[in-house]
Amino acid sequence: MTSGLRPKFWVAGDWNALFGFGTNILVNVLVLTGLLRFVLKMPDALVFGRILPALGLMLCLSTGYYAFLAWNLARKTGRTDVCALPSGISVPHMFVVTFVVMLPIKLATNDPLQAWEAGLTWVFIQSFVLMAGGFIGPYIRKITPRAALLGSLAGISITFISMSPAAQVFTTPVIGIICFAVILANWFGGVRYFRGVPGGLVAIAVGTVIAWGSTAVGLNYGDLSLTKLGLSVSNFGFAFPLPAVEHTFGGFKYLGIILVTAIPFGIYDLIEALDNVESAAAAGDSFPTTRVLTADGVISLIGCLLGNPFINAVYIGHPGWKAMGGRIGYSAVTGLLVLILTWFGIIAVMSALIPVVAILPILLYIGMLIGSQAFQESPHRHAPAIVLALLPQIAEWGKTQIDNALGAAGTTVQAVGIGKLAQVGVLYDGLATLGGGATLAGIILGAITVFIIDRAFEKAAAFALAGTILTFFGFIHGANGIGIGSSPEVCVGYLAVAGLLFFCSRYAAFSPIVAANHSAAQEAD
Repeated sequence: MTSGLRPKFWVAGDWNALFGFGTNILVNVLVLTGLLRFVLKMPDALVFGRILPALGLMLCLSTGYYAFLAWNLARKTGRTDVCALPSGISVPHMFVVTFVVMLPIKLATNDPLQAWEAGLTWVFIQSFVLMAGGFIGPYIRKITPRAALLGSLAGISITFISMSPAAQVFTTPVIGIICFAVILANWFGGVRYFRGVPGGLVAIAVGTVIAWGSTAVGLNYGDLSLTKLGLSVSNFGFAFPLPAVEHTFGGFKYLGIILVTAIPFGIYDLIEALDNVESAAAAGDSFPTTRVLTADGVISLIGCLLGNPFINAVYIGHPGWKAMGGRIGYSAVTGLLVLILTWFGIIAVMSALIPVVAILPILLYIGMLIGSQAFQESPHRHAPAIVLALLPQIAEWGKTQIDNALGAAGTTVQAVGIGKLAQVGVLYDGLATLGGGATLAGIILGAITVFIIDRAFEKAAAFALAGTILTFFGFIHGANGIGIGSSPEVCVGYLAVAGLLFFCSRYAAFSPIVAANHSAAQEAD
């Protein structure tokens, strides 16, 4: 049954969302280009001739498909405020496949081609995990409280989405803080710029002018130069994605290394996509979970078979793009623009022309919106559960910072000694255990707490039992990844909690519900 409405492909608010979401995608493409060229030392012919064209096609298919889903939802419901799901390269996986999969193989073989093939195989396996997960995703979403899903997502937004951009904004404050203020004034404060020019475009323009002005007087705030800009032009040229099936299967000789991360991160992708679909539903747009998850898998599979070693994912941030007026067109047009940039070698020029710090405030804005949404769209009484769901992501982020800092100093946690770290308040073991499988761990802890608050102790016991099983197999709280019995103490703890909660559901006496909590419960119901 449809409403008879023919949805508009483009509205005025799509300009704001286009410049916001488009620059978000651009930042990620620029970062992965840098990883390929300067970390993995891949030749430009491979980066600009094979990988980026395949990446561009994958992103165009993804953004186009989610624009179609939004158009279809608007047509069926008769609503004019439907916003397409944002999608793009999975940022956490971008670093994992680079540093955990491709870089060790590149160092061991000194062959960037073999490293590329291993990355393709990694995405190939993850694609099938996502496609299979598409059929169980709706059930998981149905039984899991919104506060648990959004709380875990808020943990990602505060740590891995917001912290690095915030730090970089304040590292180059002359550009970063000014651009951030331009964005906040427009997207939160409602300030209209000249002729309605989108705030994201104004921020990028202002940041670029400041950066090149500082270069002209020798301050070099944005790390830009005419020399770099001139060299970037050499990558101009048309490149079309070509089949890379042989290369994809060529990476199977590294299957033992790949499986250690491919399966758990495929599950991570599944849970993160569920979180983001729930976030969109909380903002008023309910998309079919199975079609979203299977599309992620199919589109990623197409990308890797054409030479792209980075997986596609539904992005965090739907409420943010919707709040600034984005509807359907912003998603599809972003994909088309990325296709042009990657097929014609323009990415290198843009990376030399625009300072990244002028774009990063947009990511900080999205992190602010997603972090606040968990509290705004869940019953007030569930706020403690949201806070608990945040903690595994914070622990994982903290552990990552410690590992990176020690690595930069040429040492490791083992060399320094966990005991010495503990003496100065750095509880590394605790962070590693709490943050293992952080997204899924946050959902489990959040769900248990929600059901305890609502006095649904049998459901709380069921999630504690699920925590027991997931911990036993290393999906959560396992510092070393998947493996049987990697955290036996945590496993026993969850099992004891399950028993205690089940006992409470049958035999415990309860204090009366206070009036405020009772009315809040009725309001949420």
